[in-house]
Amino acid sequence: MTEITAQMVKQLRDMTGAGFNDCRAALQENGADLEKAADFLRKKGVATAAKKAGRSANDGIIQTYMHHNGRLGVMVEVNCETDFVARNEAFKAFSKELALHIANLAPRYVKREDVPEAEVAKEREIQLARTMNEGKPQNVAEKIVEGRMSKWFEEVALMEQVWLHDDNKKVKDVLTGLIAEIRENIVIRRFARFALGEGEETTNE
Repeated sequence: MTEITAQMVKQLRDMTGAGFNDCRAALQENGADLEKAADFLRKKGVATAAKKAGRSANDGIIQTYMHHNGRLGVMVEVNCETDFVARNEAFKAFSKELALHIANLAPRYVKREDVPEAEVAKEREIQLARTMNEGKPQNVAEKIVEGRMSKWFEEVALMEQVWLHDDNKKVKDVLTGLIAEIRENIVIRRFARFALGEGEETTNE
């Protein structure tokens, strides 16, 4: 049996964001294979998050970020189930990193489901016209439009965006990993982003 070293556990933690004990168990379960252990933890994390998704999350934190020149600010509400988790260092670190992410990537909605149907339909119409103007046949155009719509959702919906602090993960993947580690439901409830000179703030409630 391959020895599970602290370095291997650290590597897996860096890859997945899972806790020490979960990483060690995953390595033992998968013969010290890092890639297999990472896949094992991701599947476990998704399952854990799905189980906890229906649980009430009314505690948490309102995290703020202010750019050094005072021209850009963010407020984001991140909810959890208990005040104990609201004081957890991993939870607080995620909330701070999330506020910085919102400041930099300027999402407009929390989830793709929050985007109004009229806005989605308008964007789809624009992308279809653009694709047809490129001379693509209808059946090919529709597939291209679906790909472009996915990219558009990555721009406007926070949960679909690539995580500012790790471009191998999306925000929803990082959140799922945190839920698996902390073992409580965690919800990004709403945010507001204010940028001086942009005319109006970007909000989602």
